[in-house]
Amino acid sequence: MTDPSATAFPTYPPGKTIDELAVGDSASIEKTFSQEDVEAFARLSGDDNPAHVDQEWAAASMFKGRVVHGVLTAGLISAVLGTQLPGPGSIYMSQSLQWRLPVFPGDALTATATIKEIVAEKGRVILETVVTRGEDTVLTGEALVMPPRAPKGE
Repeated sequence: MTDPSATAFPTYPPGKTIDELAVGDSASIEKTFSQEDVEAFARLSGDDNPAHVDQEWAAASMFKGRVVHGVLTAGLISAVLGTQLPGPGSIYMSQSLQWRLPVFPGDALTATATIKEIVAEKGRVILETVVTRGEDTVLTGEALVMPPRAPKGE
């Protein structure tokens, strides 16, 4: 049996430079977190709040069941920015977040980043960030990113 932690990561094409980006450009990824993912994140982060890991405790909470960590959900935005738009070589500088609805293990999520503004003189882009579950918006925010620079000689 292969150790899943030993699985090679995918390779991606180079990220887009600021000159290759336009307002309105958008990219998305989809992900469903399992309870095992939530528990692995709890162990890695140290956030083992019973709302995430204790079924009995969580069943008595306002959510009536275990919920995915908000920051784990927000991590999908990082995945879009680092692998899709602008992509590899980008520097994620800041992020505002507003959690709108709880996310439960097994929910199919879509994270989308859309370029809202290009600040060419500073080499930065501002992106609207959204995570949805079907028609429901579970997370919104805004990211500031430094796209990768063009290779020297271009």
